[in-house]
Amino acid sequence: MLFIFIVLPLVVAGLMPLIGKLSKKVIPDLLTNLTTFFLLAYSVIVGKQIIFSGVYTTKFSWFGEPMNISLSLDGFSLLMLVTISVVSFCVTLFSIDYMEHYGHKANYYSLLLIMIAGMNGLVLSTDLFTIYVFLEVAAIASYGLVAYGIGHNELEASFKYLMLSAVASGFVVLGISIIFACTGSLTFSEVAIGIHLVNAKYLIGFCAALFLMGFGLKAALVPFHAWLPDAHPSAPAPISAMLSGVLIKVSGAYAIIRIFLNVFGLSYPLSTVLMYLGLISIFVGAIIAVGQNDMKRMLAYSSISQIGYVFIGIGTGSPLGIMGGLFHILNHAVFKSLLFLNSGSIERSTGTRELDKMGGLAKQMPLTATTNAIGSLSVAGVPPFNGFWSKLLIIIALVQTQHYAFAVLAVLGSVITLWYYLIIQRNAFFGKPEEIWRNVREAPFWMSCATVILALLCILIGVAFPFVIKTFLIPATNILASGVSYLYNFLGY
Repeated sequence: MLFIFIVLPLVVAGLMPLIGKLSKKVIPDLLTNLTTFFLLAYSVIVGKQIIFSGVYTTKFSWFGEPMNISLSLDGFSLLMLVTISVVSFCVTLFSIDYMEHYGHKANYYSLLLIMIAGMNGLVLSTDLFTIYVFLEVAAIASYGLVAYGIGHNELEASFKYLMLSAVASGFVVLGISIIFACTGSLTFSEVAIGIHLVNAKYLIGFCAALFLMGFGLKAALVPFHAWLPDAHPSAPAPISAMLSGVLIKVSGAYAIIRIFLNVFGLSYPLSTVLMYLGLISIFVGAIIAVGQNDMKRMLAYSSISQIGYVFIGIGTGSPLGIMGGLFHILNHAVFKSLLFLNSGSIERSTGTRELDKMGGLAKQMPLTATTNAIGSLSVAGVPPFNGFWSKLLIIIALVQTQHYAFAVLAVLGSVITLWYYLIIQRNAFFGKPEEIWRNVREAPFWMSCATVILALLCILIGVAFPFVIKTFLIPATNILASGVSYLYNFLGY
């Protein structure tokens, strides 16, 4: 039953404030982690059925009466659901120790579970309005989580994020309204048929532009990225991992990919726009990241850069390019979550995020140094780590589609990425240890467990990439590569 991915975290989130009155730490920690672990295990179990059956759809009924609410799980949404579940479990595991000094852990877990429910609902949605509803559910929870420290910087970043996100939501709602006026429906399959029957080419193009601006802002594509460099550093490290690891992928990238490929159909002008926005994002994010001294701010600009690779791959429109873009969504969720969690470990142990104040931490924090090196090599695309294979697929797809300049620039962007991640490793972990860090100790047990799990995934996905491609990526790619015909064949119920 797909509704459990939404109902379970919402029910636990509703109970969490009451549970927090009974127990400040143990029960909220235990219940939240059991919830995220169950969602991860259940997504894998349901995923086995999807791999063999292709699509699984369920409709909501109220006391035996069917309602016009349905959820659908296919190869693409399964990939996103598993990605959300993996990152969510590692984040809640990390939060056991990290959130001790914030207090009010039950309230924090409640907001986090609401955000997870919103993301799960979004990737399972079968119509535009439901996508918008769950987009807002996840977004509203994320506003509170960004401001969870209740300091000046946190509140300012959250307010900026709220204002820009409200503008994005306005674009999305306006686009949905026009689509409904043109087609008389919001269901993916009916909209896909309707927009190809009505004689409103320019109006549909305007809707595509609205969706691109709205969801592009959620995905932090340049030039819609202004909120992200403030929100990520200000939020607690586990929330930074959620924002960068999955939220911008789900509320931005997933929505754009699903609507543009399966509903509108990827036209040549749209493909070109996605590729150029991706290329600009790669270099704007990477070049600005090089000049950052705040570790989390550098990682935030890196997220802008890496999301560019996703859209360059998708923009090619070729099956290999789409596969590379989807693979990079998964890989980026893993290694960027790892790096943000490590930044939280460093800040918790040293009290600073400024790279020029660090140095020699590898002796005091060897586990964090090792996992951070793995994450850095992964994001830079160094073999045999997972990031190498997704970038390789994207570059090969660019060459196959004769976008040679894009391929060369994508490689150059990866070189710049390696440059600024080597800056992190050198300034934070290498060199002569500073005297003030003499008493620094390794991150606590649960924080270390979460980072080790993600680091192992960077290695395992890289080594076992044929299995990942066969099991998760090919089913997702087939759905997106088939374009609008997928809805005609599978979702026209």
